[in-house]
Amino acid sequence: MPEELVTHFKETYYDSPAGKVALVTMDNGEDYRKPNTFGFGAMQSLNECLDRIQAQGDVKAMVLTGKPFIFAAGADLTQVPQVKTKEQAMEIARAGHAAFKRIIDLPFVTVAAVNGVALGGGLEIALACKYRTVASSVEHIGFPECFLGLIPGWGGTTMLPKLVGPEKALQVIIYNALNNNRMIKAKEALDMGIMDRMFEPVDLLDKSIQFAVDLVLGKEKVERPEPDWSNLDSLLEQARAFADSKVHGNSRAPYMAIDIIAKAKDNTIDEGFALEDEALGELIPSPQMQAGAYAFDLTQRRARKPVGVPEGQPLPVRKVGILGAGLMGSQLAVLFLRRMQIPVVIKDIKQEFVDRGMNYIQQEINRQAEKGRIDKNRVPWLLSLVEPTLEYKDMAECDFVIEAVLEEMPVKKQVFGEIEEYIAETAILATNTSSLSVTEMASDLKHPERVVGFHFFNPVAAMPLLEIIKAEKTNDPTLITAFDVGKKLGKRCVLCKDAPAFVVNRLLIRSMVETIKLVDEGNDFKEVDEALWALGTPMPPFALLALVGPAIAMHATETLAAAFPDRYFVSDNLRELVARKKPGVYGPDGEVDPEVREFWKQADPPKKATPQEMRDRVSLALADEAWHMLEDGVVGAPQEIDICMIFGAGYPFYMGGLTKYLDYAGYSEKARGKKFHPED
Repeated sequence: MPEELVTHFKETYYDSPAGKVALVTMDNGEDYRKPNTFGFGAMQSLNECLDRIQAQGDVKAMVLTGKPFIFAAGADLTQVPQVKTKEQAMEIARAGHAAFKRIIDLPFVTVAAVNGVALGGGLEIALACKYRTVASSVEHIGFPECFLGLIPGWGGTTMLPKLVGPEKALQVIIYNALNNNRMIKAKEALDMGIMDRMFEPVDLLDKSIQFAVDLVLGKEKVERPEPDWSNLDSLLEQARAFADSKVHGNSRAPYMAIDIIAKAKDNTIDEGFALEDEALGELIPSPQMQAGAYAFDLTQRRARKPVGVPEGQPLPVRKVGILGAGLMGSQLAVLFLRRMQIPVVIKDIKQEFVDRGMNYIQQEINRQAEKGRIDKNRVPWLLSLVEPTLEYKDMAECDFVIEAVLEEMPVKKQVFGEIEEYIAETAILATNTSSLSVTEMASDLKHPERVVGFHFFNPVAAMPLLEIIKAEKTNDPTLITAFDVGKKLGKRCVLCKDAPAFVVNRLLIRSMVETIKLVDEGNDFKEVDEALWALGTPMPPFALLALVGPAIAMHATETLAAAFPDRYFVSDNLRELVARKKPGVYGPDGEVDPEVREFWKQADPPKKATPQEMRDRVSLALADEAWHMLEDGVVGAPQEIDICMIFGAGYPFYMGGLTKYLDYAGYSEKARGKKFHPED
């Protein structure tokens, strides 16, 4: 386990017209890529700093700020795996509370000058100050704890509702956290009353010190409305229902946070802190929080440095070609334009297809500009980079060509064979296939070594994962360049062996096969959905089937059934669903489509399973498939499976992706007699 990178609290003094001002800077000695975090070493440094300040005897104000671009990112989660008992967790909770309570009790003006990222304990230490200023550029303020399986337990669930009321506190602590860890920006924090003043970044420190001085002199006064607690019961009911919809009772954290927020109106600070101590004592050693810390570390560190990528320099990519102007191809064009800002040639076989694709690209670029994600002044220039065409020859200068045509091997082989005649020998050919063999796709080409799998997930802009597939003859320069392009596109890239359906789709289809089998045996669609959604996955399985599309799901299942007939098969009922062109098993009213219920054949007599039996069957199937994938070398380690399932399938942090959950729920050992992570 890594040692704590200690954040030090260092003070300097400034003689102002109001008297001595202590300027305290939090700094762990690293640049912005390693944010300030709080462990025992940081708390010791904070206490020592406060000792020195109080020993001065004549300090009139304290201003607390961070190192460049970073205020503080909260507790040091790398230390969580070392916490095995409630007593150890309580010690962490009390240490944080004791240090922050000292700030609360300081007998002079205290101002937190939030100059950058302020998350979790970073926001809590700001709340411990009497006043808060923020740089207008700050975009990451929030409490991600419930997303991880924890609560804001160093004062957040107590101090925030006392400051801004229960509605806003629930928004930040529950709704934002469980809505994919949504952050708030400086202006929103100001409008909510979390921050008292907002300044331009260049002036933040000077103006924050002046703000503190003026508060001491009585030239400044902060007016705060009394928090509104009148609608508390309704707010709590809504928050609990929202938590149910997101975690299905699998994570205790949001419910515990809601309970402490509910009591914040009448509790003293000390009473609230005592409740937080108890909550952290239970949550930190829990499997969900241990999994959450593991997932956080995976996504923040391992996923940023993909495993297995060869050393070397990438080839230059100055122009991109996209084969296929359908929805996927058009989304890819927008992504390349936004992220790499290089010329894009997009081709299809009919002018109407190209026109439709160009229309989508124009609308999406303009929509992104309206949302402020693209500078409006750059829109005409970005759109000028796109060249629509019906001719392969217009891609002759492309360094990187990706196909997004029909998911049929003959079609993909044909377009690759045709484009190869026009592009340079060093140009890379990438396929966005979701399940087909990249090796076979490259087999008839003159240069199969330059072909690589480049599997995006839909919607392309929103889904962070990119599975990069090394075919049998893919060479190192191609692979290095593919990972470099993926990084520039802002994706988390995982190296995969060329195996049917790669990682995410292989696991999702294995789960779907078992799910459909449950209904084929006589269980009800909704009962199966409810039972399996309770595992904590982002959506019920039959909702996922509708999102993916039955035809696409069947095609992927056929690929896997051909490769692994002992574990995969295509249900006759699924074939009938596709034959009747049904978008899913549910109708527009959310009920099972009567026609589907009529044709769907079930076992006679039906084999009914309890909800727990359903969860057991699907979880054991997933454990079995994950072991097969590791044994086959599809990825190198369980961590890569988890990165894929978090970023590609939306598996929650408190599950730890997939393999951590299978470990702590006991399915790993049931499937193979051992854990994926035996060190736990």
